[in-house]
Amino acid sequence: MIRIYEETGFDQIIAEIKGNIISDFAKKDFDNRRPTNNLQTAQKRLTETKEAMVLLSSGQHVPFMGMRTIEHLTSKIERGMVLEAGELTEYSDFLRSFRLIKQLFEKNQYQTPTLHRYTAGLGDFTEVCEAITQAINGAHVKDESSRGLRKVRSRIHKLESGINQALEKHLKNPTTAKYLQDRLVIEKEGRQTLPVKTEFQSKINGTIIERSSRGTTVFIEPTAVSKNNDALILARGEETGEIYQILAGLTGLIADKLTEIGYSREIIGELDIIFARAKYSRRIEGKPVAINDQEVLHLDHLYHPLLGSQAVPLTVSLGEKSRGLIITGPNAGGKTLVLKTVALACLCAASGILLKHGGNSQVPILQDIFIDIGDQQNLDNALSTFSAHMDNVAKILRQTKPASLVLLDEIGSGTEPKEGAALGIAIMEELYLKGALVIATTHYGEIKDFALAHPDFRTAAMAFDEVNLKPKYQLLMDQVGASNAFWIAKEKALPESVLQRAQGYLAGEAYELQQVQLKMRKMTSATVAKSTESQNESTPIFAKGDRVLLTETKEKALFYEELEQEMARVYLDKTFREVPLRRLKLVTAATVLYPADYDLESLFTDFHERKFQKDIDRGSKKAQKKLRKQAEARKNQ
Repeated sequence: MIRIYEETGFDQIIAEIKGNIISDFAKKDFDNRRPTNNLQTAQKRLTETKEAMVLLSSGQHVPFMGMRTIEHLTSKIERGMVLEAGELTEYSDFLRSFRLIKQLFEKNQYQTPTLHRYTAGLGDFTEVCEAITQAINGAHVKDESSRGLRKVRSRIHKLESGINQALEKHLKNPTTAKYLQDRLVIEKEGRQTLPVKTEFQSKINGTIIERSSRGTTVFIEPTAVSKNNDALILARGEETGEIYQILAGLTGLIADKLTEIGYSREIIGELDIIFARAKYSRRIEGKPVAINDQEVLHLDHLYHPLLGSQAVPLTVSLGEKSRGLIITGPNAGGKTLVLKTVALACLCAASGILLKHGGNSQVPILQDIFIDIGDQQNLDNALSTFSAHMDNVAKILRQTKPASLVLLDEIGSGTEPKEGAALGIAIMEELYLKGALVIATTHYGEIKDFALAHPDFRTAAMAFDEVNLKPKYQLLMDQVGASNAFWIAKEKALPESVLQRAQGYLAGEAYELQQVQLKMRKMTSATVAKSTESQNESTPIFAKGDRVLLTETKEKALFYEELEQEMARVYLDKTFREVPLRRLKLVTAATVLYPADYDLESLFTDFHERKFQKDIDRGSKKAQKKLRKQAEARKNQ
């Protein structure tokens, strides 16, 4: 299932929804969610999202409070720890939100009946909240929270006042002021002290509590305040004990209710996930979609959620009158995007995510969705593209069962066309016999013919603008499309003479089989002797992709082709160079470096060019625009 998330981009949708979730405990729960294969569960999820979108659209918001730290605080309580005053305030906000959320959905119960039923299960923890509010203000424990705390804080206030008055006398005394580093009272080790210059420490009657790091200042507690300082330290100890008792009592109130709080927390977490789905669905202008367990798929102008307004809406049907669909058309026409959009529609519906569509879409809830798409080449395992595709298809065949959807991109490609077409047809027949819905893309005429002949298969084609010679990225049901190879070849600047000959051959013209007599330069006996001598020196013969050494510069390059006059073209530092053939020495043959079916041409193509080609293949409008600009530039040359 994880693979289809990555192949279709569903993982990006999941990541965005998770980013909308507030609480850590809901995020953990969401990580374990999977698209459901149960019709009732899917319907419930879609209804939840729809109701949440109604509430958001009305400008109302759920008062989620204290959710970001609640899991951490609950863990502390479960481990027997006492919460600080500020932490108790956060927990109180979380518990108080239950009542506010419940009130919100009671007010909107006719618009959100399903969510209203959820919130009916939220507990009432008013007593706990009031106890915390009466004792704590923010991160401060109130004096009124207990009689003992009020008394000890009154005593502390009196002691501090007496100490300050005594020290103020020292600060105002002109004689004493000369001995001070600063005219300030500074607390050190819980005692009120004066900062005295070291050379005058004997002038102040009192106890040295601390010395500065540079030794220039001593902090002296005057004898006049020593007794009161002792009393103040004891009083503050009593205050700490009183505060601890209050905090422990309030933490205990929460601990006694943890089981009931846990039930409510589950409801809040579910609401957190539902509204995260609703925020995403609202952003992409999602609408409710009908779902069924009859394996009927009908997408009515459905937009790919990751492409937004740039996407051409997809209309496609399957399952009601046919079990298989074969899609044809040009490489850059959007066939692969159709497969991804169909998969996303099913995954999103099963996850409670609403997509943008024309309003009459219907999506099946399936037992499994399988996909074989893109370039499956795996050099680490020495697998060619075709081998890797077959490996994946074999796994799909073993797992396919009724109520499965199988999506195959360019089925049978990567090998000899007749064999590939025959394999493709046999694979689709096997999937059909196993009871799966099948959608496949192809260029093979034999597979198109199979679909036209089979009573349970339909065809569809990607629309192509024959006048302007560009794809429309629109799927046309019950049509058969051409591969438009000539259009792609022309866009890639293939010589016009080559295109004209190819069109003639396609129309049935005879191949040009006459032998060309190449004009050879005459060779003197000396030249022949020299040539023979050169041959005896083993003039090297190279193949495309061979790793070679440039003997003059000692650089290593890839051999591309042999040119006239014993020259060669090699690929070095991402550019082609022409060098004398005899200046090359074989390092490693291509047959050793690469698998038998490896596309050697890709070695000589810049990464950006390959990416550009892949963008063309997946139907990127940006890439198509760039392609048209290149064509226009060539016309103007």
